[in-house]
Amino acid sequence: MSTKVVVHYFNGRGKMESVRWLLAAAGVEFEEVILTKREQYEKLLNDGAMMFQQVPLIEIDGMYLVQSRAIMNYIAGKYNLYGKDLKERALIDMYTESTIDVMDMIIVQPFSPPENKQKQLSAIEQTAKSRHLPAFEKGLKNSQFLVGNQLSRADVHLLEVTLMLQELFPTILSTFPNIQAFQEKMKALPTISKFLQPGSKRKSPPDEAYVKVVKEVLSHYFK
Repeated sequence: MSTKVVVHYFNGRGKMESVRWLLAAAGVEFEEVILTKREQYEKLLNDGAMMFQQVPLIEIDGMYLVQSRAIMNYIAGKYNLYGKDLKERALIDMYTESTIDVMDMIIVQPFSPPENKQKQLSAIEQTAKSRHLPAFEKGLKNSQFLVGNQLSRADVHLLEVTLMLQELFPTILSTFPNIQAFQEKMKALPTISKFLQPGSKRKSPPDEAYVKVVKEVLSHYFK
């Protein structure tokens, strides 16, 4: 097992992108093993690296970690992105779960039948604008951070999800000035700024090639 942090996933966002964001925000350099063939997945299975026979998978601190929430919880705790006490952690978790709700809707959209995509896009936009974004706008009213007085994983996830939403709906933040101001402050943080530059390990929005590879490698899920 490598002494460095190693992430095993496809050359795309999916469930691993939020992990990449957290590592980048913490200033952690990491290596990537890009899954392109079914044989790579089967080798990980045979090696016993995937407890539940699925990715995301990362190598860190002498462990193989799976399950995206468990991975992100570990990274947030290790790199001081999880608040100062249990009360702050509870708030961070609530905000985090909200961002995951929206991101999960976006992540599955490229795998849906073409006839369902417009309906799904409308649902994403409506849900984000009516339920999630107003809560974040309120949370940022008197603070540059969502919880407490320091950066947390909730802030990182919010930047990630709002950028994803803007890729789909460019004007979606027009009525949320606090979130817009928050974005600019977050983008100015050195580790975040570096991750947003071309050539970083940040992934582009999914395309047909990405979908094709995922379906081939995880063919047992798409029968």
